[in-house]
Amino acid sequence: MLTVLAREELTAHPVVTDRLFLVPIDVNDGQDLWFAVNGSRDTLRRFLPWVSYHNDITASVRFAEACALDWDQGRAFRFVIRDREKKKLLGVVGLESLVHMHRSCELGYWLTDEASGKGFMTEAASAALDYAFGRIGAHRVRIAAATDNHPSLGVIGRLGFRFEGIAREAEWCDGRWLDHAVFALLIKDPRPGLRKP
Repeated sequence: MLTVLAREELTAHPVVTDRLFLVPIDVNDGQDLWFAVNGSRDTLRRFLPWVSYHNDITASVRFAEACALDWDQGRAFRFVIRDREKKKLLGVVGLESLVHMHRSCELGYWLTDEASGKGFMTEAASAALDYAFGRIGAHRVRIAAATDNHPSLGVIGRLGFRFEGIAREAEWCDGRWLDHAVFALLIKDPRPGLRKP
């Protein structure tokens, strides 16, 4: 079984990297989430179907509330990614679709336009994997990205995931079908150049 750590514990003692800190999404993040998504809407909606429904600050607050409930009930662990210096919200990284019996989950993430291209997501996602394998006892983490989402595929490659196949027309997003490249990482797989759990 996967271990569910209390949100309050992670809020008091966040996951920290060289440039970032990760804390569980809280209802108080609703406004920051709204401005982050809205400011990067054109980029995000190409690959994230939920962006179309994220259409006002109330939607952000509802999302933050749902994230807290998902965490408390052991369904998903989603973190806001914040800059250590300025505390600015840069994006979200999450461990989704937790299956406790099989000790598995899925990795998901997004960044604002302003934060993209600076290595932040590789840093944040690596920390999320450390958390998955080292703190909650995950055995397998799956990730999928659209076959034309080259920035995300680059992150996946740097994290050491292994390619498992193509899911054809897996998602309807922004008026088109997306084929997904599917990858997975097991706790025993090497993660070259990155911290070990």
